[in-house]
Amino acid sequence: MPAYCCSECFGDRGLKKSIIPSLNPIRGVCNYCQSTGVDLVEPAQLADVFEMLISIYEPNPNGKSLVEWLKHDWQIFSHPFMDTAHAKELLSEILDNGDIVRKTFSPAETYKSEGLARWETLRDELMYKNRYFLDETLDTDRLKELLDHLPADDLPESWFRARILTANPPYPIAEMGAPPKHLTTHGRANPTGIPYLYLGSLPETAVAEVRPHTGEVACVADFKVTGSLTAIDLRNPRKLVSPFLLADAGSIGQMRADIPFLERLGEELTRPVLPRSAAIDYIPSQYLCEFIKKSGYDGVVYRSSVSNGMNLALFNPEKVVGGDVSLFSINRVSVEVAPICIAPVKSCLGVNLERNDT
Repeated sequence: MPAYCCSECFGDRGLKKSIIPSLNPIRGVCNYCQSTGVDLVEPAQLADVFEMLISIYEPNPNGKSLVEWLKHDWQIFSHPFMDTAHAKELLSEILDNGDIVRKTFSPAETYKSEGLARWETLRDELMYKNRYFLDETLDTDRLKELLDHLPADDLPESWFRARILTANPPYPIAEMGAPPKHLTTHGRANPTGIPYLYLGSLPETAVAEVRPHTGEVACVADFKVTGSLTAIDLRNPRKLVSPFLLADAGSIGQMRADIPFLERLGEELTRPVLPRSAAIDYIPSQYLCEFIKKSGYDGVVYRSSVSNGMNLALFNPEKVVGGDVSLFSINRVSVEVAPICIAPVKSCLGVNLERNDT
């Protein structure tokens, strides 16, 4: 009886939603990752798509194994059971080649990306040089193409927004949505005067995002999505992009080169920003969100830097309907610290601080 694999072995969106369903799978228990009730195919049925993927890697005695590259570059074989040994076993079955998984490779040097360098230059110009008439430009066609590979799949139906209670009674649902235009200050995604609705996937996420203090009370409103909602997901581009949905090896190689650029864009929406510098530091992420909005999307999903869960910046607040408002007591605020390595004062300042009494 042949052994069967499933999409859970790989953790790839393209294999799960497109490739494997097209191969007339059977249902059952996976022989490789032990997932139950999943679509199963014989490993050899995936040979064509995997051969195209690994063609962007070249033999190199100082490189890494194909499994290591696939885990690093695309987060393939992400199932907890698929350690390196199990992943090599499955890949050798897919390629019908037990020798290739023991060899070492490096990515082909043919594929380069200018997106990251251009973004850093544009970011500097937006923040410190020009705001509206820019000298630096991005390849917006390529950026739109890249973002289209990051659809926010399987979004929750319910989302939450929090406000710190400043007086009794609690805020009604009518006051828990996006602020009016004339009261809208700058945010991580929105410029001043342009209201977006910031939502968290969990009540705890929404509360953490308003930076509460111990002893305060938060009003938390739940919002439900009405109709369809299309958003870009910038939480983990390396995981979300599927090389198996690309047309050829050249497209795969170029996408691999561009993924660090997408990861950098995700960092813009996640990195902590101090309130005193927010007016300047938020400008690059506001520019990015404006581009996403102009590309036809309803919002952008990003990681929370202060809690579990995820955040949604919704460009059109009418895409959700408010429901109930609940009160949450802030019993404890956790602070995590880490030591900062500081060079000696003498070398940090670049001046000679030695005492001379003569």
